[in-house]
Amino acid sequence: MANILVVEDEKIVAADIASTLEGLGYSVPGVVSSGEEAVRRVGELHPDLVLMDIVLGGQMDGVQAARLLRQRFSIPVVFLTAFADGDSLNRARASEPFGYIVKPFSEKELRSTIEIALYKHQVEQQLKQRERWFSTTLRCVGDAVIATDPSGKVTFLNPVAESLLGCTAERALGRPIAEMFRLIDLQTGQRANNPVQQVLQGHAGMTPTNAALIDEQGREVSIDSRTAPIIDDKDNLLGAVVVFRDITERKRNERRMVLADRLAAVGAMATGVAHEVNNPLTYLIGNLGFGIDELKSIRTEIERASASPPERER
Repeated sequence: MANILVVEDEKIVAADIASTLEGLGYSVPGVVSSGEEAVRRVGELHPDLVLMDIVLGGQMDGVQAARLLRQRFSIPVVFLTAFADGDSLNRARASEPFGYIVKPFSEKELRSTIEIALYKHQVEQQLKQRERWFSTTLRCVGDAVIATDPSGKVTFLNPVAESLLGCTAERALGRPIAEMFRLIDLQTGQRANNPVQQVLQGHAGMTPTNAALIDEQGREVSIDSRTAPIIDDKDNLLGAVVVFRDITERKRNERRMVLADRLAAVGAMATGVAHEVNNPLTYLIGNLGFGIDELKSIRTEIERASASPPERER
């Protein structure tokens, strides 16, 4: 059973509306006559819906009260009015009501309008909860995330993106993505095409393999990124999202591994050369040792022969 607060400054009409609502199975926790009182009572009673006349006594009319109720409490409002002119409808539409009933009305019309308003509010709350869930999830992920509208203006970025861009979300929202997400191709040293703009133009958003992000302070950060369009169920383009991460440390480690591999290759080559040189050197040194030993032996024999006089013939 839905609780409905009635806001009507004509007592007889208000009593009749309250009686009709109760006859339809709704609960009426209160009936008030001004916009100011409606705002106060909603804060106390927390009704499911407010049935409000546009023209009210006091300084705040129904449109102003409805706008305030939506901002403060997110309470659905259905307008009841005897005025159906364009100016009244435009003012009422600006407050984003959930329904509009012109007096006099039938019970069937009142019931259907209230049920549709309650259903629309339920769906809206579910969408807001889902949006908060996704927003919280994206804020907690380890990668940087930036989303844009169809024109390429930033609509969302998470704390990781704030850190890598060197810019707060407040400063980034509404700015063109080209001003925030600036890439340079490290191989060519030239400015790279913005992948988000490419996606919004219907092309594949390609990020150079060796790309660096230029942050707000002009520093280069090596990144890896993925870009995709945001499309609704009717294939309408709603914007684009880019997810990227800082791979500066990974690139540094890759360079270290390449250097280590090169040093290992040089070491292997040096070992091979030493092996090839060592074999003949070993043979040469061995033979030189043998030759030296033989020379020493011959020298000794010569010295002995020279020291002994030859025997004379008898």
